[in-house]
This record gives sequence, C-alpha cells and structure tokens, in this order.
Amino acid sequence: MFHINRRSLRFRLLAWLGGVALVAVSVTWILHGFLLQNLAREFLGGRLQREAEHAILQLKQDRVGVPTTLDSVSRGYQVFHHLYVLRINDTVSASDSHWQRTLDPLLDDSSDALLEVTKGEHHLLVYRRHFEWQDTTGVLLIGEDFSRVEAGLATLHWWVGGIAASLLLLLVTLNMLAVNRGLTPLWQLRKQLEALQKGERQRLSLTAPAELDALVAQLNRFMDDIDLRLQRSRDSVANLSHAMKTPLAAVTQVLRGGRPIDDERRHKLLMRIEDINAQLDSELRRSRIAGPNAGRMANITHDSTRLIDMFRCLYPGKQFRLIHTAHDQEQIPIEAYDFSEILGIVFDNAGKWAENDVVLEITTSANMLIFTFDDDGPGVSDTDLARLGQRGTRLDERHPGYGLGLSILTQLVAHYAGQSRFTHSPLGGLRVEVALPLPDDSTAPSIFHF
Repeated sequence: MFHINRRSLRFRLLAWLGGVALVAVSVTWILHGFLLQNLAREFLGGRLQREAEHAILQLKQDRVGVPTTLDSVSRGYQVFHHLYVLRINDTVSASDSHWQRTLDPLLDDSSDALLEVTKGEHHLLVYRRHFEWQDTTGVLLIGEDFSRVEAGLATLHWWVGGIAASLLLLLVTLNMLAVNRGLTPLWQLRKQLEALQKGERQRLSLTAPAELDALVAQLNRFMDDIDLRLQRSRDSVANLSHAMKTPLAAVTQVLRGGRPIDDERRHKLLMRIEDINAQLDSELRRSRIAGPNAGRMANITHDSTRLIDMFRCLYPGKQFRLIHTAHDQEQIPIEAYDFSEILGIVFDNAGKWAENDVVLEITTSANMLIFTFDDDGPGVSDTDLARLGQRGTRLDERHPGYGLGLSILTQLVAHYAGQSRFTHSPLGGLRVEVALPLPDDSTAPSIFHF
C-alpha cells in the first residue's frame, strides 16, 4: 500500500500548491459564471433599451392615434422574440395577452429601469421607458425571455468548468514535477551525508540553491570543528604519552630500586609527580575547550560577577573590581566554560601577583569586545613580556604554578578568532588585553598592531 508521509516537505509543498491551485481555479470558475451572467444581462438590457427608443421614435413619426407598429400582429417583434406592453393614457395594448396581467403592475412605476420578472419556468428581462406623445404621457415595456440565454450560459459555464478541471490536473502534474525538481538538491544532500557517514567523502560539495548555501557551509563548519576536536584530543593524548612516559619510568625505577629514599630523592620524586599532575591538568583543560561552534551563549555580567565573587574568596586581601560599559552585548556566542576559563586564568594570575587591586574593564571597539585586566603587582620586564603566553614559561618561582595558564589563554582566545596582548599596566603591574569578535562580524579587523 502506498504510504503518504504527511511530515515530508514534498507532501507539504504539493498539498499547499494543489490547495492554492484548487482555490484559484474554483474562484475563477465562480467569478466566470457570475460575470458571464451579468454581462449577458447588461448586453440584453442595452439592446432592449435601444429597441424601446426606436419604437417610441417610430410612434412619434407615425403621428396617428393608434400605434400600429406595436400592434399584436407586428412581425418585427415576433421575429426577435420580444413582447411589449404599451399604455397611452388609459389605453393598454400588449403583444402577448398571457403576459399582460404579469407586466401590468410594472406600468405604475415612474422610473426608467431594467427589470426581471419570473413566471413559472420563464425568466423575463423587461425594460421600462416613459415618454411623451401628442400632449400625452405613455409607458412602454419591452421584454425578452432570458431563460434560453441562461440555459446557453449554463452549458458554456460547465464547459469552462470542465476545461478548468483539466487545467487543474495539468497544473497539479506540473507542480509535482517542479517540486521533485526543486527538491533534488535536498536528495543530493542526503546522499552526500550518507556517503559522509560511511567515510566515502570528507566534506559536502553541493551545487545548491542560494537558500541552502548557509546550511551546507554550516554543516562543513561543524565537521571542521569535529575534526579539530578530534585532532586536539589526539594531540593531548600524544602529549601526555610523551611527557609522562619518562617521569613515570623514573619514578617507577626509584620505587623498585633497593636504595633508601633520602630527602633529596624524595624531593625529586615529588617534583616529577607534580610535573605529571601539571601536565594532566593542562591537557584536561585544553580538552574541555568547546570552541566557537558549540552553540552556547555566555552572559557577560552574570558570569563575570560570579567569577569575581569567587576570586574575592580565594584572595581575601585583594580587591577585584568590574567596570562594564558594553551593556548592549550582554549575550555573546562563547561557551560558558570557555568564557569562565578566559577570565579565570587572568584573575588567578593577577590574584597571585597583585598587591591590592585587580580591575577588569569590558568595552567594545571596532566590532570587537575588549577585556582589559590590570593589576598593581610588580609587573613584567620588557624582555619577559614577549615570553608570556608561551607554554611552560615561568618568570618567577615564588608562587606555585607551571607556566601553563597564560599559554592556555592564548590558545583558547585563538579558537574564537580573537587576540591577546600583554603590556604594562597603568597601575604598575601587568595588563592583559583580550579582544573577541562580536557576533555580527566575525571578520572584524584587529584593533591591535603588533
């Protein structure tokens, strides 16, 4: 049995197009019947009016007391299937006595008009015309049987209906062909997705209508993002394998050896284990980076305030302040964890080194969202500024750490097509500037000039 999927786009398009075509043809057919009948009525009414004026003109030209041209034996009116009723003063004459009683009441009205009279199966069009003749007034009624015309019009109307039904079927067939042709790119897209799933192709390459360009580009971006995450995971595993193999082998060798573990060897073991822990933490933080295609939003005010409250608890002797002037950009397309990681790395670094104040200012400039972090710590020399953000760089051993935070920040900002810069702060410490493109323009020019 043929199954109709009512949820399919093809069925919906055909149903809508067929419905619209049916309504259009039906309305046209109804209007055709209405307009055709009115046109015929107006045509016959105009002809009756002209013949009434012609008859009155002949009556005036005869200048006789009896209007012989309108006598019941008048051949002219019998040929044209017309009938008349004429009243001059109180004298009434008619071409058909059977219709005289029906038409007599129409003589009493004082206006000239086209009237319709129904008697049994007959439908009569009657034109009433008042005139003056030999110092007297008269009324002339000229009528014609409209039933025969209506029968012909009905036959013509049904013929037009049959032709319209044939055109409707033709239109539905053409709609089916057009819909099938129009949906060809979607079927090609489905086949390419199936081939992509089977590993037979790497990307979508579809010659599609302009409406599908954004869809194909978005799917390719998603696949690029998946490949990037897969490559990042593989790199993390490779880095962990390479970085941990030697320290683990050294620790295992020491633990398996028979030599006693003195304080110096214990310190070396702890350093090895801390290196392993730092490497694990670094790679795990990198693996949690979602990237710009995660489809999540971050709220600047909410997330920034939450992080500042948390770091105030971690560093109770430091003052963390927020200056936010970009209120028109509250929601930004950055995954919430990535946004918290960007701010958290800088806040943690500033909290370790600041004397008292850590200030975050959020502004917009040149289609970019700017985060400016300032602290009043000892700062960094010009020589060492260029080294910040490099993996494993530690400029001072007085605070715990492994020099990985700012390098992760640099990589994380790069994932969002942003930029980071390290300069001297007006407060005396380090200034970290992070620029991220706004949602409406991901190709905004850089505001930094290196």
